[in-house]
Amino acid sequence: MIPVAGILRSPVILLPRNGIRITTSELIQPAPPMNSPKRVVVCGGGAIGVCTAYFLAKKGAAVTLIEKSEVACAASGKAGGFLALDWCDGGPVEQQARASFNLHRSLSDELDGPQSYGYRPLTTLSLTVTESQAPAAAASGSVPLPSWVDGPVCGSRTIGTVETTAQVHPRLFTRTLIERAVERHGVEVVIGKLESVVVDGGRVGSVVLEGGRVVETDAVVLALGPWSSKLGLLSSLFRVYGLKADSIVFEPREPNAITPHALSLSYYPSKRGSPLEIEVYPRPSPTEEVYVCVVSAEEEVPDDPDEIRSKPEWIGMLKRVAKTVSSHLGEEGVKAEQACFLPCTDDGVPVIGELPGVRGCYVATGHSCWGILNAPATGAAMAELIIDGHSSIVDLRRFSPARFVVSTKV
Repeated sequence: MIPVAGILRSPVILLPRNGIRITTSELIQPAPPMNSPKRVVVCGGGAIGVCTAYFLAKKGAAVTLIEKSEVACAASGKAGGFLALDWCDGGPVEQQARASFNLHRSLSDELDGPQSYGYRPLTTLSLTVTESQAPAAAASGSVPLPSWVDGPVCGSRTIGTVETTAQVHPRLFTRTLIERAVERHGVEVVIGKLESVVVDGGRVGSVVLEGGRVVETDAVVLALGPWSSKLGLLSSLFRVYGLKADSIVFEPREPNAITPHALSLSYYPSKRGSPLEIEVYPRPSPTEEVYVCVVSAEEEVPDDPDEIRSKPEWIGMLKRVAKTVSSHLGEEGVKAEQACFLPCTDDGVPVIGELPGVRGCYVATGHSCWGILNAPATGAAMAELIIDGHSSIVDLRRFSPARFVVSTKV
């Protein structure tokens, strides 16, 4: 051990840039008194990070949220915002999804969700659409179509009701939540790039931002989405890759004609081939728009969220889909062409919990297409874990990053 200013220190150990730094170059900050709020830094301003910051602050923590660009700048601002109660049943996130669906309803009551961020229950339909064909006659058992769906559609069936499916505008949801967290619970938002996490004696002590700013903390939450693998501390343990999703936002010709029906399309292009899976989400006031998206393929995630661009071929296809499905969705109504990355893990299960061997360092990532749905339950569970030492709302054991640690016992 190396004595520094009367305190025994371990030798300095440096791991790669943007990773973890275990340092002895600075004095250890004294632990806060027991009656002081626990200091927590949350890195990542998407829905997962913002929900974590919100629930931590409600439990009395002193929270600093660090975001490189702006809150909801990536998938949390450009995703669909679709919520489902039971679509994850039978899988590893069943309990989480059901708890989170109900938390969304509670948050909507608390935050005036219908007016603030377009929260509403809705009916969800599954449809088959064939490009360049006349509308097919309704098959036996098909459900009636909303009037605005006037293209060559067949095989319509209900796959979600107002009891089991709902929606939010993801950007407005995330920003409403952080605004409330700042105004009512004292959360501090810092725009800056995370450079490293500083650990001493196996415990997190601070984070360092690009430019040298140091933020002392008792715990850190790494909610970095598809950028998780850009941080050596995480990429050395598990992989998070980005699944690209391209989307268009339309201003419909007659907003009042668009009913609350989400559409899950199996879309057959005029040139035969496998169908494309397309999602169509009409959004109510305050935006009164229609969101259309397709998930394309795994791609390398750029360092800067502002560098993410949609591909012209996918945007062109989505315009054809929209025009084919509904005469209300013309190209002149396009208000945004965009793309984002969904954070995915190799085993298809989110990573939520404390990193093995690094006390006070937590991670919440890898939620794939269900990030907006599962953000409230993830945030509430993380707040319980950090403040109370365990989570009651969701059993986090199967999400633990410790599952990636390979035993070396012979």
